[in-house]
Amino acid sequence: MLAVSVLGSGIAALDATVVNIALPAIGRDFGTGVAALQWVMNGYTLTLAAFLLIGGSLGDRFGRRKVYLIGTAWFALASAACGFAPNVVFLIITRVLQGVGAALLTPGSLVILEASFRPADRARAIGAWSGLGGIAVAAGPLVGGYLISAASWRWIFFINIPVAVMVIVLSARHVPNRGAPMRAVELITWARRPWWCSCPASPSRSSRPPALGWSSPVVLTMAALGVIGLAAFLAWERRAASPMLPLSVFAQRQFAAVNAVSFIVYAALTGATCLLRVMLQVVSGYSPLASGLALLPLTIIMLVLSGRSGQLAARIGPRLQLSAGPLVIGAGLALLTLAPSGPSYVR
Repeated sequence: MLAVSVLGSGIAALDATVVNIALPAIGRDFGTGVAALQWVMNGYTLTLAAFLLIGGSLGDRFGRRKVYLIGTAWFALASAACGFAPNVVFLIITRVLQGVGAALLTPGSLVILEASFRPADRARAIGAWSGLGGIAVAAGPLVGGYLISAASWRWIFFINIPVAVMVIVLSARHVPNRGAPMRAVELITWARRPWWCSCPASPSRSSRPPALGWSSPVVLTMAALGVIGLAAFLAWERRAASPMLPLSVFAQRQFAAVNAVSFIVYAALTGATCLLRVMLQVVSGYSPLASGLALLPLTIIMLVLSGRSGQLAARIGPRLQLSAGPLVIGAGLALLTLAPSGPSYVR
């Protein structure tokens, strides 16, 4: 059960980061600039965010194994299409479809753990799931850098296929097809999509078309429509008999606080590591593999400590980690501002 859950959510998390390190190579291969390359990244995260609640709701209605298998197969087929993309427009379209598959499988991975482990073991299982999923995110640059250097950027998509096949086989054998209660928006996601987190195809300014800013009529219109849509969604969920997102859960202070902390921490950590990969390649002249290896300490630390952190939380509660963890991350990010740019990794 743990392998099924981790492998499925892991390939979805991996593809949210591994492509970033390949964007310069994709840009050179297709002869395209930053405007198109932004959508190679953001097309995936946009549909993943937009369909995530729907994916969880479908699992409740039709059975978690069925939706998990459909999402995994969809993700594998979209990954193959990404790998065979003849041009950047085709790649963007298939990345959008890949995000839909990820949205179908991601919610089911945690529900499988919740329903499969007894309460005494659940904290350790979720800690391992969280830690190994974080490793997938952190290992993305290393895996991507190796595949780009050894073969081609296309292999960062092909590598998903055997993992997806393994997930499908294990799920069919070991995961029961029962619905499970799920306690868990597109235009806003588009409007606030990370313009700062896109690799240019070339470090020269002449190759960069101007990005849309916050004052752009397109961005303002999308943001306004997103806010209106979100308000309508919340009003509907408040009245629905079986809402996809029960708003009552946010009345629990611990639940709301944990979600707020997680949002802030992962926003900072993901944004910083994304920019760091760009800086290492474009500014400091690192190869894709070298820039991936530069983040290896992060992967090792998460591998060693995540499971132990889950065990500690089961004994004493999560407050210590939720308080100390963001402080440590903030200190590390502050120290990064003092690092000089250049080819020396140690400095």
